[in-house]
This record gives sequence, structure tokens and C-alpha cells, in this order.
Amino acid sequence: MRNKTFGSALIVAGTTIGAGMVSMPLTSAGMGFGYTVALLVMLWILLCYSALLFVEVYQKAERQDAGIATLAEQYFGMTGRVLATLALVIFMYAILTVYVLMSSDLISTVLPALTEYGTAISVIFTIFFAIFIIAGTGHVDIATRLLFIAKLAAFVVLLFLMLPKVTMDNLMAIPLDKALLISASPFFFTSFGFHVVIPSINRYLEGNVARLRTSIIVGTGLPLALYIMWQMSTHGVLTQSEFVQILNQEPTLGGLIKAVTHITGSHFIGWSVRLFSLFALITSFLGVALALFDCLDDLLKRIKIRSNRLSLGLLTFIPVLFFALFYNDFLSVLAFAGQMFTFYGLVLPVGMAWRARKRYPEMPYRVIGGNISLLIALLLGVLIINVPFLIQAGYLPNVIG
Repeated sequence: MRNKTFGSALIVAGTTIGAGMVSMPLTSAGMGFGYTVALLVMLWILLCYSALLFVEVYQKAERQDAGIATLAEQYFGMTGRVLATLALVIFMYAILTVYVLMSSDLISTVLPALTEYGTAISVIFTIFFAIFIIAGTGHVDIATRLLFIAKLAAFVVLLFLMLPKVTMDNLMAIPLDKALLISASPFFFTSFGFHVVIPSINRYLEGNVARLRTSIIVGTGLPLALYIMWQMSTHGVLTQSEFVQILNQEPTLGGLIKAVTHITGSHFIGWSVRLFSLFALITSFLGVALALFDCLDDLLKRIKIRSNRLSLGLLTFIPVLFFALFYNDFLSVLAFAGQMFTFYGLVLPVGMAWRARKRYPEMPYRVIGGNISLLIALLLGVLIINVPFLIQAGYLPNVIG
């Protein structure tokens, strides 16, 4: 694997691994380890497939540095560009709102004296890290490197402490309801959300299909392995009945940390979970915020509206703070983010690949599976988008919490 390919794989992995990983046990507590691994593997296959569809479509892109919205316009006109841009921007606003909501809960567990000041914590967290984004990418790069190393170290320590406590009885726990496999899918979906960097690595690898395929498969395989170990640590250490009971009382990251500390009897493990979660949250927040900042910059330039870094910063963070302060249902916002990403990361590439295959039947590379796989992926995407509505209507069970 050449250096550029390896570097691209690391970009994919770094984008994929984030705060979504931290919240997984909240929505998988009632599923059991076996069903959780099955869901992770299925979503990994599905989102690798959709990413490779982008690679297929890029073969006929009008220019190598085209963004995904430009590709959507190439195949679906201005309507495609508008829908792709809206889905991406709304997804990033929603996921940033989730991170701000998580910040107050998580920081309160680190500093219990601040528990009563949740709103102030959210505001200070947002403003503090907004300064890095407004200051420039170089400042974000330095902060992210340091935090990524700290996050990785905390995760290694956490696995070292928790894996020896895993028991087969806990891992073999059966799901409380098999339909939770479907109910949890939108929440897990965002944990494989690396598709926003595909245009960048396509340009970096000069559109080389083989190297793009390798970087995507390897770059997502590493997070999959880490996700499974994380799930093994939580499901294998925590008895399902106690875990579910605690999360029903407090369906937050604080509840997860309390469950880990209570069941293991180890405050050190509890602190390891706190630190890993905090570092993962901050790195994810910085990455998504930077992407949204740049996306809004490009959008305003396209419609010929002048802006500076301060005005872009206000446009990036004020809506996030507004939604975090006045709509604080963590799981609902996370599910909504999953819906938006499902359209952007699954439904859209399926539609573009379908059009590309009709328009360019002699394309050198086609993702395996033919049009039947496109249809299956589309149906799964439509199902995932509608899962929150099916839960609300009572056709599917609520995830724990």
C-alpha cells in the first residue's frame, strides 16, 4: 500500500471514529452483543458499498475536484445540487447539536460541581471551540492532533482495563426485542459517516480507482474493529438487566458512565470512559464544525454573498446553540442526523450510480452487484430514513433510553 493510499485510509478512519462511537452503547443496551455486531457489520458493508458508488460516479465527473453537490447537479440538475447541499448542511447542523448536548452532560460527569449549569456549559463549550474554527484550519490541526493522541491513549487504557472483565454470559445475552436491530440503525448509521471526505481523497489520489477502493475498505475496517471491541467491552462487562435499568433512568452519557462505574466497581474505569468520551467528542466537534464552516463559505461564494471568518463563524455556531438550548432531546436529534446522512450517504449515491450506468454503459469500474444491489441499497436507505417515524407510530420498539 503506497503512502498516499495509507494516508487516505487514515483520513477515512479518523473521520469515521468519533463521538458517535461513544453513544453506541446507549442505543444497543437492549440488543445484546451478537445483534449489535451483526448491525455493525451490515452497516459497514452498506456504507462501504455506497462509498464505492461515489468512486464509480467520479470516473465521469466533469472535473477531478468536483464536490458531491456538483456531481448531484451533473446527474439531477440544480434540484440535485440543492437537495445534496441541504441534506449535508442540515446533517452537519444536527450532528453538531448532538455534540453540544453531549458536552454539557459529559463535562458535568467530569466536574460534578457544574451539574446545575448545563446551559452555561453548552454555551462556553461552543464559544471556546468556535474560536479555533474562526482562527483557522492550522489551529484546528494542532488541537486535533493532540486530542487524537490523547483519545487513542485513553481508548487503549480503557480496553486494557475492561476486556479482562468481559464474561461470556454477558456477551451471550439475547436481545430484549429482535426488532431493536432495525430501531437502532439510524443511530448507528452516523458512526460510519466518512463520506464527506470522499471528494478530498478522490482529488488526493488523482481519481485512481484501485487506491480509492483500498483506502475506503481499509479505512473503514479499522473503525469497525474498534467499534466491535468497544461493544465487547461494554456488553461483556455490564449485565444487560442492570445496564438497561440504569439507562432507562438516565439515557445519557452520564448514565453510561454511572453504569460502568457501578457494575465494575472501578472509579478508574469510569474516569477512563469519561476522558475517552470527552476527547472523542471534542475531535468530532472540531472536524464537523470545520467542514460546515468551509461548506457555508463555498455556498455563500457561489451565490455571491461576501463574508469573513467572523460572520461565517456566527452562521456556523448560532443555529447550533439555538437548537441545543431549545430542543434538547439528544436521541431524537441523533436519529434526525441519521436520516439526513442516510439520504446524503446512501440514497444519493445510489441514484447517481443508476443515472451514470444508463448514461455511460462502458464505465471501466462498476461496483459489484449490478442494479439489483442498487435497488436493495435504496430500499434499505428508505427503511432507515423512516425508522424514527415507525418507532413513533408504534410499529417498532424504542431503543433503550
